[in-house]
Amino acid sequence: MSVLPDLTRNPRALRAVKRPAPVRVRFATADGICETLEGAVAFHSGDAILTGVTGESWPVERIKFDERYLPAGGTLFGADGEYMKRPMTVLALRLDTPLEIQMPAGGSLRGDSGDWLLQYAASDYGIVKDEIFQATYDIQQAVAHR
Repeated sequence: MSVLPDLTRNPRALRAVKRPAPVRVRFATADGICETLEGAVAFHSGDAILTGVTGESWPVERIKFDERYLPAGGTLFGADGEYMKRPMTVLALRLDTPLEIQMPAGGSLRGDSGDWLLQYAASDYGIVKDEIFQATYDIQQAVAHR
């Protein structure tokens, strides 16, 4: 595992925003493992399991999901159905070399050269395959560095 860089200090980091697009969500009824495109990630009962634009799935801790997503298409908040991500700027760095990161709930994500390391908050990271990043994110600007 690598030490994760603080992207606020990386001159190659970019600001990006996820495009508004509905995702299918189901809420886990028991603990389990989700096979993402980037690796196996553990989830807990109540966490959200999202399915994206190409059928890829990934878990989101319930507290983060509740902060970052809104119901769409007539779905009631907290029920399985369609949700949209709230507009949120993330920091993004295109990987030059493979990188593996440990996930807080368990498991790890692996990015290959060309994939994207995303930093959502100080110690909140994810990895997104390049084709998914290109299809779902808009680059806003480079990060201003000290």
